[in-house]
Amino acid sequence: TQAAALMADSRYAVLIVDSATACYRTDYSGRGELSARQMNLAQFLRQLLKISDEFGVAVVVTNQVVAQVDGAAMFNADPKKPIGGNIMAHASTTRLYLRKGRGESRICKIYDSPCLPEGEATFAINADGIGDVKD
Repeated sequence: TQAAALMADSRYAVLIVDSATACYRTDYSGRGELSARQMNLAQFLRQLLKISDEFGVAVVVTNQVVAQVDGAAMFNADPKKPIGGNIMAHASTTRLYLRKGRGESRICKIYDSPCLPEGEATFAINADGIGDVKD
């Protein structure tokens, strides 16, 4: 892959994939193509894991969420769920859920992690970067 070729030439610390499932949602439509989409997504995620292992880089993947419209949604305070299903869940070591808070604040929740307890942190995105929320 192009990413692996770049990693072989220079030293990188992180590989960021923005909106990993966006292309899969547009290229594959309907339940008839679900199996092919999930298999292709799994191959992509395995390539990222291989790059991470081979070159010692952290891989950060952003993803989309979708509103959950089944009966369980009414019992959940935030009825959104990540796109990609179990394929995305099992390929991820630590999953974070980012959401907007009040005003300029943002909230990052540890959604699932084998080594970190569930928790939340509040932060703000300022003109000079990420910082503490101002009261």
